[in-house]
Amino acid sequence: MRVWIAGGVTDMCRAMNTLALQVQEGLGRDPHAGEIFCFRGCKGDLVKLLWHDGVGMSLYTKRLEAGKFIWPVSRSGEAVQVSAAQFGCLLVGIDRRHPRWTQHPAKTG
Repeated sequence: MRVWIAGGVTDMCRAMNTLALQVQEGLGRDPHAGEIFCFRGCKGDLVKLLWHDGVGMSLYTKRLEAGKFIWPVSRSGEAVQVSAAQFGCLLVGIDRRHPRWTQHPAKTG
């Protein structure tokens, strides 16, 4: 399965249809092709995932309690394809370039 990371920042008020339109017009991809498309908010702690499974469109949202999602840099807002392993790291807040946690535990005591 292909995973595409939308470059830049996306308005997180956008719903499923608006994000599908952004995939089609902005990224030049087919939102119904079974690929996963990821969008990040301006604060960096919220992502939305758009996926069509052949039966219907799904929209998933994830917010990190601490830390930020590490987003790849792209030219002029183009989409960047990532591997399944990189996608897994991205969803838990690990920088795929330097695998380590982006959040630090609070000091005890």
